[in-house]
Amino acid sequence: MKTTIDIADSLLFAAKERAARDGTTLRALVEEGLRSVLGSRGTLSFSLRDASVGGDGVAEEFRGAGWDRIREAIYEERGG
Repeated sequence: MKTTIDIADSLLFAAKERAARDGTTLRALVEEGLRSVLGSRGTLSFSLRDASVGGDGVAEEFRGAGWDRIREAIYEERGG
């Protein structure tokens, strides 16, 4: 995601010099710093919502079938 932040010129110049010296990018340096701060406070977490759907899984005719067989069946249904 792109965003804009205002930081002191001296801090930006120092960060760019550090990134160049370390052979990395300013973006990587900023992300590393944010991860360090957020991780140390225990606030960095992610939870994926349950998006599963009901059903019996893969249809019997496609169990063990490769993508070629599945694609073939899709296009058969479309009349192609």
